Amino acid sequence: MRRLLVSTIVALPLLAGCGLLPGNLADEPTRVVFFTEDSSALDESARGVVTNAATLAKQNPTAPVVVLGFADPDGGRAYNRALSDARAQAVAEQLRQDGVDQQRIVVSPRGAVPFEMMPLESRRVEIRVGGGSPPR
Repeated sequence: MRRLLVSTIVALPLLAGCGLLPGNLADEPTRVVFFTEDSSALDESARGVVTNAATLAKQNPTAPVVVLGFADPDGGRAYNRALSDARAQAVAEQLRQDGVDQQRIVVSPRGAVPFEMMPLESRRVEIRVGGGSPPR
């Protein structure tokens, strides 16, 4: 997870400097929501992270909100793709409930990713306010 945070902190100021992001989003890190194994349910902590991202999104009404869903490598490819989609959709729905316009939200299930240090890191959704299109 450390590599992800470092690359986000480095990349966003570069994009802002090029005029691709509003200046006030340049220092904003990716918000990360973690899930338990085989679950797409948001717990209280997860809802707090999503609400924080929704507040930022509402303060920047023209910025896209990209929601990337991930799963751990256990299980089959189709199962993990569906689980990563269910996680991303749960976060997107909470963003909508928190007042973010649905048309601004881009949902992208990524499927399984390898563990970095512990399984929880792979069971996540990343929320990028002002992050542009999801990577391919």
